[in-house]
Amino acid sequence: MVSKRKSRTSKTIEDSCIHLCSVFFRFLYYTLPALFLFFFLLYLCLSFTTGISYNNFHMCIFSRKFNDPYCNTAGSKPGFQIISEENVTFAGEIAGDRVSKDHNKILNSVPVQEHKTKNKVDLNSLIELKAEEEYSKYIKPTSEDEGYALRAAIKYLYLQRSWLSPGDENLNKPRSCEGKGVYVYDLPSKFNSDLLVGCNDILPGVNLCSYFKNEGFGEAIKNLGKGWFATHMYSLEPILHSRVLKHPCRVYNETQAKLFFVPYYGGYDVLRWHYRNVSEDVKDRLGIEVLKWLNSKESWRRNAGKDHVFVLGKITWDFRRDKDPWGSRFLELQEMQNPTKLLIERQPWQVNDIAIPHPTYFHPRTDDDITRWQIKIMSKLRRNLVSFAGGARPDNPNNIRSTLIEQCISSNQCRFLNCTNESCTNPKNVLDLFQDSEFCLQPPGDSATRRSVFDSLISGCIPVIFTPYTAYYQYAWHLPEDHRKYSVYISEQDVKEKRVNVVEILKAKTLKEKKDMKSYIVQQLLPGLVYGDSNAKFEKFRDAFDITFDCLLKKINRSVV
Repeated sequence: MVSKRKSRTSKTIEDSCIHLCSVFFRFLYYTLPALFLFFFLLYLCLSFTTGISYNNFHMCIFSRKFNDPYCNTAGSKPGFQIISEENVTFAGEIAGDRVSKDHNKILNSVPVQEHKTKNKVDLNSLIELKAEEEYSKYIKPTSEDEGYALRAAIKYLYLQRSWLSPGDENLNKPRSCEGKGVYVYDLPSKFNSDLLVGCNDILPGVNLCSYFKNEGFGEAIKNLGKGWFATHMYSLEPILHSRVLKHPCRVYNETQAKLFFVPYYGGYDVLRWHYRNVSEDVKDRLGIEVLKWLNSKESWRRNAGKDHVFVLGKITWDFRRDKDPWGSRFLELQEMQNPTKLLIERQPWQVNDIAIPHPTYFHPRTDDDITRWQIKIMSKLRRNLVSFAGGARPDNPNNIRSTLIEQCISSNQCRFLNCTNESCTNPKNVLDLFQDSEFCLQPPGDSATRRSVFDSLISGCIPVIFTPYTAYYQYAWHLPEDHRKYSVYISEQDVKEKRVNVVEILKAKTLKEKKDMKSYIVQQLLPGLVYGDSNAKFEKFRDAFDITFDCLLKKINRSVV
């Protein structure tokens, strides 16, 4: 009997231990993960900081917990004010949870992530090295966050350079279209040509009709010779549309296509609402409609738009509306994260934003047209050391234009063309000035980039750049990595604080330095910066269109399996 009682007591203790252990492990299983998640999210939220990168234009939100910053802007309209930290919001509900979801989706579409891990490590090491070089040459970040934004911009720039197609060495070889089919959608006319019908009323009080002639080149400028047109700065959409319709690799069967071109004139769509008091729904309507139209196509759904290309002939910020009512939110829509977007100014933190040259006034048809122009400007006598064509920005105290104008007019070696009195609306005035000058000042205006940079380059005038966001962090396919070959950099901050005199710096450039830069610009860069007309036949050269579409095909071949 004694032994039995002891056995029952032992069993009772054992059962109690098992019960207590069960309760303890259930506590660990259900409670600790929730506590861990709570403290992790709390830490993550506290790790967010905000910072300004290129403080005239972009607001970025950073966290070391994510690979990249998310950057917003208030747009590029005159009188733009920097968004304050407390006013930062993410643009649009369709874009979703910006930092944690949308940006990761963008990163997942980056071709480098489809490469082997070794390539990713090598690229990241290269980016770190290049970032340090950029700090010493151009930007000295005032905070860790600004440095982080710069690294992200450099990362995407190098990814885009990795899609560069072979250069002039392959021009004389037969070109094959195998695996390079280009399909052009036949969109309803409301998405393109109908937007040009009211050309006299797109901008209130401004008649743009003459600019839409000759497939978007505008009216011919007869006193400048063959191939010269009064081309509007926002004419990229019809120009590229007319060229791609005659692309040598164009196909008419969707199943044979590698690249799909969407001829939606989004730039003209958004331009017509800039100075009109309309609702945001009106501004966004046509862009949403074109995406609905595309979503009905199997060719779009098959790769979620990764093999599709849009041309938007304005700056990226006009399609990234945030708190400010300026522009549309077309590029913030979730459906627009995968396609490639060709713009005259890209968002430096969006790998699928590709910046290509602003249209200039020169549109050659043959190699001889280019060669004749090269010979002419190489032999041109330049009487001005420096010139500046532009206007002051008195309502923007951060802009350096007033300081540059003051330094220019006080020197007998600098010529100023005041664009506020409409002198620059005559293309000949600008081109004559640039052909007569060795250096052309190119400060930012309403946005970082300037069409004038390309007008100066095709005139053989060496551009003077004041922020790398004007050119160096933009045109990865058309301008070389070594900026010293074609430009002079002077810190915008140094000019703003009047620590330097720009004219005096340029006076110190040697004859050899100027000759080498000018020769490189004219002989190497110029052909690839102009858009030939739709019947152009180039054998010796590749123009800006050829370079763009060769690179696009290489990009898409890498990103779409």
